This record gives sequence, structure tokens and C-alpha cells, in this order.
Amino acid sequence: MAFCDRFKFVEEGHYIQMAQRLRTKAQLDKLQKEIFQVAKKTGIQSAAKLALITPKKEVASDEVPGVEWWDAVILRNESYESLDAPVEQNAEGAKNERFEGITNLVEHPIQLKPPADSTKEVPIPVMLTKKERKKLRRMTRRETWKEKQEKIRLGLEPPDEPKVRMSNLMRVLGTEQVQDPTRIEAHVRAQMAKRQKDHEDANTSRKLTKQQRSDKKVKKIREDTSDGVNVAVYRVTNLTNPAKKFKVETNCRQLLMTGTVVLYRDCNVVVVEGGPKQQKKYKRLMMQRIKWEENSTGGKASKEGKEGTSEERESSIYKCFCVWEGTVKERSFGDMKFKLCPAETFAREHFKKHGVEHYWDLAYAQSVLDAAGGE
Repeated sequence: MAFCDRFKFVEEGHYIQMAQRLRTKAQLDKLQKEIFQVAKKTGIQSAAKLALITPKKEVASDEVPGVEWWDAVILRNESYESLDAPVEQNAEGAKNERFEGITNLVEHPIQLKPPADSTKEVPIPVMLTKKERKKLRRMTRRETWKEKQEKIRLGLEPPDEPKVRMSNLMRVLGTEQVQDPTRIEAHVRAQMAKRQKDHEDANTSRKLTKQQRSDKKVKKIREDTSDGVNVAVYRVTNLTNPAKKFKVETNCRQLLMTGTVVLYRDCNVVVVEGGPKQQKKYKRLMMQRIKWEENSTGGKASKEGKEGTSEERESSIYKCFCVWEGTVKERSFGDMKFKLCPAETFAREHFKKHGVEHYWDLAYAQSVLDAAGGE
């Protein structure tokens, strides 16, 4: 019996509960530090003060405290019973406040200038109608013709040869055509061939090379994002179709945009960064041009439709939502790439690595709410 008294058995799950409490406390401390940092940046000092509130004593998991630790900081009597009691007055006749640190004042955060606020005046281009453009072109050509005639009159340039064609041959040359018609006809045809060649050479000289055409197309698409980058976050319920994946990636590259695609169950997040015109075109692609309800991955969807799957059910499975649109100071991603995430933590870690984990939080929260509403 004396040998058995030396053993002290521990109840099952005791250390598991202790570890769980320690993990919960560590998570709470980490959350409070994050809240304090955010509050400090925004200038809300009271929020920064509340973020540092910690419980004064450890409370067991099965124990119900008389006052919650977050309420104990603002309650003067540290009990909920004082809230039901009538308000007392002090010797000076003023009412004793039940709460500490709560006033009727509103603390406004510090107003910061937006990153894309530009002080430069943007000139508004003058748009001409088709009639005005034709008139302007006609006037320019007339001024060029007058300048050339003036140079010919002063002897700076030789006069142009008469523009002879087979139709006006007799009217321009007259007796020369009668004397030697074969020679005159050959001369006229040579002139016509020379004018045709000069015309083609002029067109060829103005024609852009392959590299110049490519640069012109890129210049037309590229936008200046030095003052701010427009960002759009889309959530797609189903992105298993290879054709739709190709459209999402190819259009992003053709529009010279950056971003990423995270594939995770019913919450596929597409993030694209670029200029306002690029975002307008890409939003039209995601919300209108791509028919998400048309599933063309194979014969599976058609067989299900034949078995009695309704159109409403399929349209609810394949949808695209614009979660958020806004402006940031700089880009967070490079060329668009796909990231397959088996768990929610992997997806959030991918965004956190680029410093934009709030994109995932917002999209995933809406996905959870939609799933709860559908049930």
C-alpha cells in the first residue's frame, strides 16, 4: 500500500485543456497587438488603449465570472448590479457616473491624403467631329499646295510634269500624238507606272514595322499607375473549366495587368491590378462576357441536366461576384499565376506573403455567408 501511495494520477485531458488555454491566451495577445498597431496608425488612441486590456486573473473554463474582464475596465463598481441601481449624487449635487472613460465626445481619426491624389491639372483634349476633321485636313493640304506653288514660282523647285493618262492623251499632247503615237503611248504608260511605283513606295515608307506595330499596341494598352494602382477582387464559385481559366489568365496578360488566382473549393479568388481602363475591360470580361453558368468541362454537366438538374441550380453553382474595387499605392503581385490551395490556411498564407491577406478574408467571409444563406 505504501508503494501505491507514491503514484499521483492525472485526470484524462488535463494537459490538453492546459495547452488549449495557453494557445487561446497566445492568440488573444497576438490579436491585441495587431489591434493596437492598427489603432496607432489611424490615430485612435482610445482604441489603442482598449487593445491593451487584459484579464486581471485567470478564470477556469467552467467558472462563470461575476463581471467580464472587458467590462470591468469601464465599470466603476465592477459589478453588473450597479447598472440597475438608481444614479446617486455626490455632495456637490453632480451625478456619479456609472462608467469610466466614456464621454459624449467623438474622437475622429487623422485624415490622410489619398495616395493617388494628383495636384497636376489634366488637360482636357478637344474632340473634333468628322466634319471638322475633314475641314482641317482640307485646309492643311491647301496650305501645303500653296507653299509648293510659291516655290515653283520663285524657281526653287522644278514644275511638275503634266499628269498624262490614256484617257486625256489627245487633249494634253495634241499633235505629238498624231506624229508618233507608238512612242507617245509608251512614254505615257511609263509615266503611269512611275506614279504607281512612287505611290506604293510612299505607302511602304509610312508602313510600320512589326516591332513598331507591337510597341504601338502596347502603348495603347499600357496605363500610368505611378499615382495609384486600381485593384479588383473577384470571387468565382467554380473555376474548374479549363476554357474559363484560359480566358481569365490570357485576358489579364493581354491587358498588361498583374494579379493572382487562388483555387480553393467554392471560393476561387481572382485579384487583378492595373489602370482604370484596364479594369473596366476586365470587369466586363468577368461579369458579362464569360458565361459562368455554361459548364463545358465535358459531358458530365449535360448528363446531369438530362437527369433533371434545373437551370436555377446550375446558375447558383457557377457564379462570379465582384468582392471589392479600390485604389492602392503600389502593386502586390507580378504576372498572373494560379495557386491551388488544399486548405483555407494555405490560401490566406499566400495572400499574407504579399501583404494583402484582407483580400482573402473579405472574399472568404462572403463565401461563408452565402453558404449559410443557401442552407
